[in-house]
Amino acid sequence: MQSIYRLFPSLLLPLAALLAMSVSATADEPPEEPPAHWGPLSSTLEEIEYPHPVSYMDVRLFGKDGRLAYMDVPPSGPDNGRTVMLFHGMNFAGIGFAPTIEELSAAGFRTIAVDRIGYGRSSKLDIPYNLNMFAANARDLMDHVGVDEVAVVGHSMGGMVASRFAMTYSDVTSHVVFVNQIGMGDQRQSRGWRDHEEVYQSALNANYQSILRNHMLYYNEGWKPEYLDFVYYQYGQTLGSEWPKLARIRAWQQMILYFDPVLYDWQHIDTKALVIGGELDRLTPNFADQARNVAETLQNAELRLYPGIGHNPHFEYPEQYHADLIEFLRSDPDEPARSDW
Repeated sequence: MQSIYRLFPSLLLPLAALLAMSVSATADEPPEEPPAHWGPLSSTLEEIEYPHPVSYMDVRLFGKDGRLAYMDVPPSGPDNGRTVMLFHGMNFAGIGFAPTIEELSAAGFRTIAVDRIGYGRSSKLDIPYNLNMFAANARDLMDHVGVDEVAVVGHSMGGMVASRFAMTYSDVTSHVVFVNQIGMGDQRQSRGWRDHEEVYQSALNANYQSILRNHMLYYNEGWKPEYLDFVYYQYGQTLGSEWPKLARIRAWQQMILYFDPVLYDWQHIDTKALVIGGELDRLTPNFADQARNVAETLQNAELRLYPGIGHNPHFEYPEQYHADLIEFLRSDPDEPARSDW
């Protein structure tokens, strides 16, 4: 796996240049330096208030004990008897699904938002991470909370987890949704292997400006002040004494993109699927074409893309995105997906 800056060259642009590139210039531009009141954050973000109570499930991985954190939110509207499990992206955790949880709950879904091992409130284990492990943890969580069937929704790297989960556990998956998924190719076909130590040294050098540049790539409709919270969740951990360990873990997570591609999973997924997201995703070259390829490779899928919208449609285009998501999740899983795309 190569440096994230080689994967996404626009991350090398000066922060001022990215600010100037905002599609909809607003007065709410992020500060070029971290706010003075920001302090270090712990490895499990205990200082950050989650929108719903957090529960835990014990896990044992590579001989190490840990805890998987999750929010299990009951429906606030009339219960429709269905459960949705949410898989977050690389630079987020379950807390990043706050608006989606509220919409799904109001629509009658029981909603489970997982912090994968190595993220958010979950344990930070220094182990070689892989998608099979994440999928198996999610399957165990179903038993832990007493759920027999779920619809899975994966955003960004969470889309990769959703791919592996739906392929491996199709018997308990009613619907699968890929939201601006990354990892839609096989990097091994064009790039050489990099040692974990090299990737770790790159991760260790993360700072406020590099983290902010990354988050600014997610949005095409201008910056909103609440986006800065997610920058702090990452940056605050670089200020703490645990950062060297967390950087090692982050390097393991980044290497998933190289060692564990999912494009070979899609042809084996017969679960009803939705490929959805912002059409102008600056993280992935030719995202719209690649998203269409995913939908065409899946056995039973539909495609919905939003012109002008970027990597995080649940923040940038929430009303239409959540309406489309809920419509799909309410659909009969035994009926074919829409083909009018």
